[in-house]
Amino acid sequence: MSIAPPQAQVLSPAEAGTYADWFACLGEPVRVRLLHAVATSPNGITVGALTEILGISQSTTSHHLRKLAEVGFVRVRKEGTASVVTVNESCCVGLPHAADAVMGMLAFRPCCPDDVPADVTVRALVAEDWSAVRRIYGEGIATRMATFETEVPSRSSLDAKWLPEHRWVAEIDGEVVGWTAASPVSTRDCYQGVAETSVYVGAAHRGRGVGKALLRKQVTAADAAGLWTLQTAIFTENRPSIALHHMAGYRTVGIRERIAQLDGVWRDTVMIERRSPAR
Repeated sequence: MSIAPPQAQVLSPAEAGTYADWFACLGEPVRVRLLHAVATSPNGITVGALTEILGISQSTTSHHLRKLAEVGFVRVRKEGTASVVTVNESCCVGLPHAADAVMGMLAFRPCCPDDVPADVTVRALVAEDWSAVRRIYGEGIATRMATFETEVPSRSSLDAKWLPEHRWVAEIDGEVVGWTAASPVSTRDCYQGVAETSVYVGAAHRGRGVGKALLRKQVTAADAAGLWTLQTAIFTENRPSIALHHMAGYRTVGIRERIAQLDGVWRDTVMIERRSPAR
């Protein structure tokens, strides 16, 4: 049986034209420096101040600012005799969106890989699993790569936090070797389909595909239940976990720099999310 190649996704001519104009505008290093200087001046900055900061002539500054204004990156207004430049806040969102669109990051990704190990069974968590779940949680904490937690939460706190229908354990030969769970991100009705997820694999069973099996169950169950967004934060250094989530259809939303401290050290996290294909 022959299989047709996947259909390539194509940007519309209008989208492609808009993005091309944006990227072309930033093809000049002086404009990149100007945009950065304006974007890091919350209350705006005068043309005169920009010429001093960049060490270029006022005519050169004005020329490049006109180009930035034409594509909507900056706005220029008069205040008395001075021209004040402010960043167009929309471009702070629009420019990253354009890069994601061009690179295919906004396209729906497949659920997850099919090469889940045959010896891994994923089932719903039951009362008898809690001791193993908490032990595996502790093994994750010990790596200092999995969570900001420094002590294993109590069973009662986890039980109260996790959605009852979205807590799963992985078994090999009857032994619980990993778990995944989802928690609501908010009590507001409008966010009832948005959940924060966690995945932990026991120290002795990492690298065997347990995480793949857990994530497969996690996302397929979430899709079936009508959860439209799954999100999680991962330490930037934890590349294996980030790659694993990307396999399951998650995409990187952004980096949260110095979001919290662990052992007295500020750490960065990658915010990633998965959107249900039904939404």
